Amino acid sequence: TLLILVPIVQAFLLAFQTAEGEFTLAHFQRMTADTNFQDAFKFTFLLLIFVVPLQAAIALVMALLIHTRFQGHTFFLYIFAIPLAISDLAAGITWLSIFTERGYLNSVLNSVGILERPFLFLSYQNLPMLFATLVITEAWRATAIVMVILLAGLQLIPRDYFEAADVFGANTLKRTLFVVLPLLRPSLQSALIIRTIFAFQTFSVVLALAGRVMPVMAGESYFWYVSNRNSHVAAAYAALILGF
Repeated sequence: TLLILVPIVQAFLLAFQTAEGEFTLAHFQRMTADTNFQDAFKFTFLLLIFVVPLQAAIALVMALLIHTRFQGHTFFLYIFAIPLAISDLAAGITWLSIFTERGYLNSVLNSVGILERPFLFLSYQNLPMLFATLVITEAWRATAIVMVILLAGLQLIPRDYFEAADVFGANTLKRTLFVVLPLLRPSLQSALIIRTIFAFQTFSVVLALAGRVMPVMAGESYFWYVSNRNSHVAAAYAALILGF
């Protein structure tokens, strides 16, 4: 009640009321008229479309690999789960040190002779590459939570099904397609729902790598509240995100 319901009610009151308490849509009109609104809307959904399926695929491979219980699988589980212990902003700053003009990636590519001069991964003049770095960073940062959900779902599947599949001569691919995925569907749905919700809230990583060159809706809500000192438009952005 205190941490979720009350703030939601307060946000909607800010979004739909004037300072005098009268109902209005002026804040939403101002939000949609903002120069960054269309870009924020576009990039938020583009990140969602590219990142969520990529994370689901990578997390499924990681979960299946751990589930085989090969020697040393516990060590790999800990390695895969490291991003869960790192905050969004810290992850963004870490990857900034990799992709920046004098970062680790350019240093390595230069030292092995692949590049003679630094490549501008984060240049506003090369938006596709900038977007690709955001996808890579966000995929690294949040794939672990999807993996944990899928791994928990895999552990609930009785091993009798796998043994039966082996008896009937199913190879690894057929066993995955016709045994694992159908039984894993509830966990996969839960993981996709949770990850999609988080994708709408993506902000810190984008701020660290792209600044306001590539705005997102959660970021615009923040900037309207902190920089523009307009809590009503900020709440309008928050209400739109909540609606999605």
